[in-house]
Amino acid sequence: MADPPRHDFEATYQAGHAPWDIGRPQPEIVTLAAEGEIVGDVLDVGCGTGENALYLASLGRRVMGVDGAPTAIARARAKAAERALPATFLVADALDLAKLRRRFETVVDCGLFHTFEPEQRRLYAHSLCEVLSPGGTLQLLCFSDEEPPGPGPRRIAQHELGDAFRGIFVTSRIRPGRFETTEPGWTPRAWIATLTRI
Repeated sequence: MADPPRHDFEATYQAGHAPWDIGRPQPEIVTLAAEGEIVGDVLDVGCGTGENALYLASLGRRVMGVDGAPTAIARARAKAAERALPATFLVADALDLAKLRRRFETVVDCGLFHTFEPEQRRLYAHSLCEVLSPGGTLQLLCFSDEEPPGPGPRRIAQHELGDAFRGIFVTSRIRPGRFETTEPGWTPRAWIATLTRI
């Protein structure tokens, strides 16, 4: 799950070596959906090739997925057509979501937050406010600082989540989880945070 700098995501998808692109939804997203934690219209921000969004669409959710990598979005659209699922996929900047001119009850962030520099995180939180209805929920999965040093993106401490969203969202819960990757035997530790927009 070695995240390159954000401007290299397109090159990573073109090269076909994105270890986070596992060809199915992340199990933690499946669990959240089964628990009833993903409701209403859903925005999957940083959707990649669309597996989480398409899974939620298969459950009957109205889903939009956005990503900054055109190759990822093209693959997501092809999967949606092949599976006859009505998810929408757009190339968009997660730091400027107001341009979508849509509101959602739930936003899913599965592996995007930890790619931002610390100074970008508050901007991201404000961007999410432009698409989340008041009282709407953000389900966020990020690399955890409990993951030992090594490959992969920066590790996030719980207090960093608090700093990014304080005064804008209320944290309902944070629990430990795991990411699945295409690298055998590597299921890095994650935080799974549920936050409610004030």
